[in-house]
Amino acid sequence: MNPVYLFLDPYLIWFYRITGWSFVDFLIGTFVLAMMATAIGELTISLVFLINRKRIARVNEDVGRYQDLAEKAASLDNHAAYVACNDMANEAFGKSFFTQIALSGASLWPVFFAVDWMRYRFDEIQFQLLFSDNSVGFLCVFIAMYAAARLVFGRVKHRIPYFRRIKDILDGPAQGPNVKVCAVK
Repeated sequence: MNPVYLFLDPYLIWFYRITGWSFVDFLIGTFVLAMMATAIGELTISLVFLINRKRIARVNEDVGRYQDLAEKAASLDNHAAYVACNDMANEAFGKSFFTQIALSGASLWPVFFAVDWMRYRFDEIQFQLLFSDNSVGFLCVFIAMYAAARLVFGRVKHRIPYFRRIKDILDGPAQGPNVKVCAVK
């Protein structure tokens, strides 16, 4: 087993031994693990955002500026200028779009560590589905608990001072103009 997992194992497994009822403990432990993965992922997104926020704001400003120029060129019936500005707006929008995807993807890396640790601990465990002869493994339970953890964390995140500060930064005027999706003609 990975040395990091060996170090974390006694702390993580504690959540799987709280009540003494194996299924309830498995649900509690998996939810806590999913909540930790969610919190670490959100922390990662916020740190990456803070490091890159000037670049992100500049790209968003470029989208708005080029889109405004394209709209002005269209209103003046300058087709060549419109096409050029619209192309630049679409390129800036693409940068903005993929930056947002990259930020979103940054939240998933802790999930892979959590699942890998669970694979080491619970790979052989199967849960019988109600009213069926089929069963599911730990991964199905983790996915359900991760979805629940994301919902819960999303509701309480802005009550945590650090994440409230990040929300204030995102909502503030320094983030740049509202960006509209531009249509290509």
